[in-house]
Amino acid sequence: MATLLTPRSRRTTDAMGAAGTTSTGGSTALVVPPGFRTTLGCDAVGVPARYGFRILSRLPAKGCVYADTDWWWWLVPAGSDLDLRWPLPSCYASGAEVPDRRPRLIHHPDGTSPYTPPIPLYLLACQLTGTAPSWSLIPTQSDGVMSEHVHPSGPDRT
Repeated sequence: MATLLTPRSRRTTDAMGAAGTTSTGGSTALVVPPGFRTTLGCDAVGVPARYGFRILSRLPAKGCVYADTDWWWWLVPAGSDLDLRWPLPSCYASGAEVPDRRPRLIHHPDGTSPYTPPIPLYLLACQLTGTAPSWSLIPTQSDGVMSEHVHPSGPDRT
């Protein structure tokens, strides 16, 4: 654990020539390559490297993915942890600030979005860690009846 917090200061470049990370002490801010829109802000979800290839190969859509020898990190829109409890051993990093272990960009998505959709990523992380998905249900009120179904055509509606 102490090696994760060892201060280092640097700016690195990935193999594609895009800025990969900037460093401030014991953490690194993952940098989005030029040309991507980040209007939703950026957070990151990390998983141990042993899960990396399995998750990457099963995701229907993939954003920017960074990796070092021990962790893989997916960029997700800011706030992707709201009402979700990411399963251990995954790690949620607000502001895409990750431990400084020299992560580099390993997947450059097509299009203009740097984000991996967080729900498929969350479900895969749950599946691979053997954790049941869990998020808060937001009850809605319609016609004086409380319902856990957000969609108006849910099974409790006639």
